[in-house]
Amino acid sequence: MTTAATTTNAPTAEIDPRDAQAALSRGECVLVDVREADEHARERIAGSVLLPLSALSPQKIAALGANRVAIHCKSGRRGADAVARCAGLAAAGITVVNVHGGIEAWKAAGLPTIVDTARPRISVMQQTQIVIGTCVFAGTALGFLVHPGFLAIPAFMGAGLVFAGATGFCGMAVAIGKLPWNRMPTASCGA
Repeated sequence: MTTAATTTNAPTAEIDPRDAQAALSRGECVLVDVREADEHARERIAGSVLLPLSALSPQKIAALGANRVAIHCKSGRRGADAVARCAGLAAAGITVVNVHGGIEAWKAAGLPTIVDTARPRISVMQQTQIVIGTCVFAGTALGFLVHPGFLAIPAFMGAGLVFAGATGFCGMAVAIGKLPWNRMPTASCGA
């Protein structure tokens, strides 16, 4: 296990993907995926437990009943945030570490993942960002070139982003998540 500095300069305990896989296979830790449900559905590490960062709390980690928890995300940033959020669990004897480099480093190390190729390659959040960016760009261009009234479009998108950041609820992401290619199956064996 190594310790690395995050962008907030707070140390984050990290574990190499191969060490995490070995500990997981020996039953020495629980592996928690803090990505969103659509990302987990597209590709996941066998045996991982989904607890999205957006809903993660130290209580949920403690409820897993493990003394050692390894957290992973896509590249390591959300995992580091989750470890920082759960730092107080050390007093209860629960060690929480970040899988260095996330699932991307896991795959780069040659470790297996479960991939559902029927799921979209672009996450719901990426799709939401594309839609908002397109609306802001188009509304600004139309407001400049055609009529200033079109500036209401980027203003509306900005207000939506402020609301989403303040409340944690993004109506556009919910709507995009309901599109046919993003729907989660209602029942799935082995998911």
